[in-house]
Amino acid sequence: MSDRYVFVEDLHEHTPLPENGILSRTLQNDDRSKVIQFCFAPGQELSAHTAPMPAMLYFVKGEGTVKLGDDVMEVKEGSFAYMTPLLEHGIKAKGEVVMLLVMLKNAPAK
Repeated sequence: MSDRYVFVEDLHEHTPLPENGILSRTLQNDDRSKVIQFCFAPGQELSAHTAPMPAMLYFVKGEGTVKLGDDVMEVKEGSFAYMTPLLEHGIKAKGEVVMLLVMLKNAPAK
């Protein structure tokens, strides 16, 4: 592994999921951004919450729903969302879901 880049050959791959749980692993973290892979067992939910920074969600595998503010949308492999700071959001997996979360630290204020 290099200190100049992060390379993941296949984001579909992960360690076995607990029967009823969410597995997360940090892929990258520095003073500008943090990237976390989340793996949801079927039916698992990350309840609605907010974050103080902009963030992006990319759904690598599976199907579920995502709450963005007052809206609830269906997501599947290839779905993407960008969220402004303090936007309430939550995720519920229908089956096994693999999702990438990218948080942007120290973003300029509006």
